Amino acid sequence: MGTETRPLEGDWALILGASSGFGEATAIELASLGMHIFGVHLDRKGTLQNVERITGQIRAAGREAVFFNANAADAEKRQEILNEMETHLKATGRPGMVRVLLHSLAFGTLKPLITKAPADAINKPQLEMTLDVMANSLVYWVQDVVARQLMGHGGRVFAMTSAGGARVWQTYGAVSAAKAALESHIRQLTLELAPLGITANTIMAGVTDTPALRKIPGSDEMKTMAQARNPGHRLTTPKDVAQAIGLLSHPKAQWITGNVICVDGGEFIVG
Repeated sequence: MGTETRPLEGDWALILGASSGFGEATAIELASLGMHIFGVHLDRKGTLQNVERITGQIRAAGREAVFFNANAADAEKRQEILNEMETHLKATGRPGMVRVLLHSLAFGTLKPLITKAPADAINKPQLEMTLDVMANSLVYWVQDVVARQLMGHGGRVFAMTSAGGARVWQTYGAVSAAKAALESHIRQLTLELAPLGITANTIMAGVTDTPALRKIPGSDEMKTMAQARNPGHRLTTPKDVAQAIGLLSHPKAQWITGNVICVDGGEFIVG
């Protein structure tokens, strides 16, 4: 197939949070569309087998998989990863070919803001860490990718949000604030990246059974409620989201930018 039928063929995607959930599914989906994958993940020895499975699937599709086991929110690690990415791209003769950047980092503190015992409430370091990892780190990665000219016209920036950015759930306060900030960052990036021909969109998935969701107290109730109200009578899957990102990465989607795009089968409008 030529580039007319596979326009993403040979380009690269950078997936932050590539070892599970939306990041994993998107890495596999974009590889099926012809893209090579840079993946950043943070896994201990016990879960590295899953990373090996993902990279194996990508390579089985005939694509390159270059993964980094590091904290994506660490500034020093970010520079090291970007240095290695640049070296790899130059070695393969394809400098500046990162078409897609997906921010899918799900690491934060799930504690209430107000409790009877002050020690049980979220504290300042926990709140700031949640916002830094799940929102502000997007800005730092985009700044560096653009400054290094790794992404140019036709580039796509995606960030994963949730209905929790506008709704409340016990213990979800810090993550909700991070999601709201993430959506605000995408709006500002839309404005500032437009002259470079780079789009930025937030993807709001419906309730999806991912490792990140299972960490939320009451997640089983959340899933039951979502399935009951969803017009499709099922939960969203990571594959649903990955396929939507694949469509939005197509060159014909160039004029779609600055949005919060629901990928939820209509769940949000009837919630």
